[in-house]
Amino acid sequence: MKRVRGFTLVEVMVALAVVAIALPALLLALSQQVDATAYLRDKSLARMVAANKLVELRILSRARQDLPSGERSGVSTMAGRDWYWWLNSTPTVSDNLLQFEIDVAATERPEEQPLFTLVAYLSSDFRGESGVVNESP
Repeated sequence: MKRVRGFTLVEVMVALAVVAIALPALLLALSQQVDATAYLRDKSLARMVAANKLVELRILSRARQDLPSGERSGVSTMAGRDWYWWLNSTPTVSDNLLQFEIDVAATERPEEQPLFTLVAYLSSDFRGESGVVNESP
């Protein structure tokens, strides 16, 4: 007579315990990966909004032959979402050079950390091409 060998109840319970411990850890890792991907997507879009504002600033400055001063803010739409931006210009040691800082966030609350900050230096000397850009995360 042949004996049919199978799993005992203890072996099945141990296997279920291992799966019960491993599955939530796997789901947590997957959830963190999805969150990180969404954050990187938002950061990339915020960078594009800041770059667009800088290009717009350069075009308008060149057309008007004048650099704007002070603070400005507004909303831009990109990828079907509204992005809030703040532009701040400050003078530098050089007479004809201004520093522009463009902060971009997904919400309109300025007290929150912006997703992206773009710092650029533009010259008020419109005879030649000017501008230095520094991106900070």
